[in-house]
Amino acid sequence: MAQEKAIRIRQIKSGICCPEKHKRVLRGLGFRRLNQVVERPDTPATRGMVFKVRHLVEVLE
Repeated sequence: MAQEKAIRIRQIKSGICCPEKHKRVLRGLGFRRLNQVVERPDTPATRGMVFKVRHLVEVLE
């Protein structure tokens, strides 16, 4: 079975003053605290979520 690609994402800004939708996207990605790094499968759905909150997160290589 081929190894599934994954992306690593870090939350770099707080979601406190953001709209409720952005807060829910951060929680959906698995973030609980600032500077946390999560690893998610590289799918179009995950990429769309990252694009939605691109001002709060950064993609690590």
